[in-house]
Amino acid sequence: MKRAARAFWLRSPGQGEIREVEVPDPGEGEVLVRTVCSGISRGTESLVFRGEVPPSQHTVMRAPFQDGAFPGPVKYGYLNVGVVEEGPSDLRGRTVFCLYPHQTRYVVPAASVTPVPEEVPAGRAVLAGTVETAVNAVWDAAPLLGDRVAVVGGGMVGCSVAALLARFPGVRVQLVDADPARAAVAEALGVEFALPGAAREGCDLVVHASASEAGLARSLELLAPEGTVVELSWYGDRRIAVPLGEAFHSRRLTLRASQVGTVSPARAGRRSYADRLALSLELLADPVFDALITGECGFDELPKVLPALASGELPGLCHRVVYGADAAG
Repeated sequence: MKRAARAFWLRSPGQGEIREVEVPDPGEGEVLVRTVCSGISRGTESLVFRGEVPPSQHTVMRAPFQDGAFPGPVKYGYLNVGVVEEGPSDLRGRTVFCLYPHQTRYVVPAASVTPVPEEVPAGRAVLAGTVETAVNAVWDAAPLLGDRVAVVGGGMVGCSVAALLARFPGVRVQLVDADPARAAVAEALGVEFALPGAAREGCDLVVHASASEAGLARSLELLAPEGTVVELSWYGDRRIAVPLGEAFHSRRLTLRASQVGTVSPARAGRRSYADRLALSLELLADPVFDALITGECGFDELPKVLPALASGELPGLCHRVVYGADAAG
């Protein structure tokens, strides 16, 4: 048997719609999940919505449960929290996180869902995928006791990294962003804030997450000799200039990439993808992460909301999508 559900699809770049879809009964080892809320990953989903995923990255950028292909039609997303309605007895009735797109109900292998700890509200658990990226970045960055650190770019990922780094003893963290409104978020996270021109120099470590050429250039300027920039930004099909002249070599600076698709080499031998995601959900027990959720809409509003997010007309960090009883399908 199959049952009806509804899903958000990108029909073509800049054009989204909600479609009726069929969901099969779960088989052995599978679960049927009713979505409670999902999160919009502003940076990546905006690039997808605008059709800016370069052909060379079409395979790499596929979401775990994506349907269709870039540039469209495509069903894309990976921040989904729901309740297991059918499946193994140890999961039935549990709130779970899954790397699934925006859809009212879906069936996936039981191994693809991660139970949300009881102390973590479902509405906050939509941040799990973003915090997982931040966990991997911190593993890559490997901060030391007493380090002076700047996080350049106060988006979802940058703020998540700043929140985690603030937990390290003796580490002085400054969130750097061109938007003065991010100062309030930095205060809520317990870190300092600075506009790019006033940012503290002489940093041992800079994590760059602004997805801008200017942000990367400023990140290199903020380093002390022998310092490292960990690059988290993904630029889609844009080419950017990196200032590797000037004092880059004489100061022996390091620029390295971090990407969540691979468990950091610093932990790959001892931590699995499942371990990393479970840790991220545990960390979300801290209510400080509520500062990252700055907007909310209903599922039916997605065709109007995503264009506003992708264009920048609707500002903020994580935009949460809520699914009422009428959206359940």
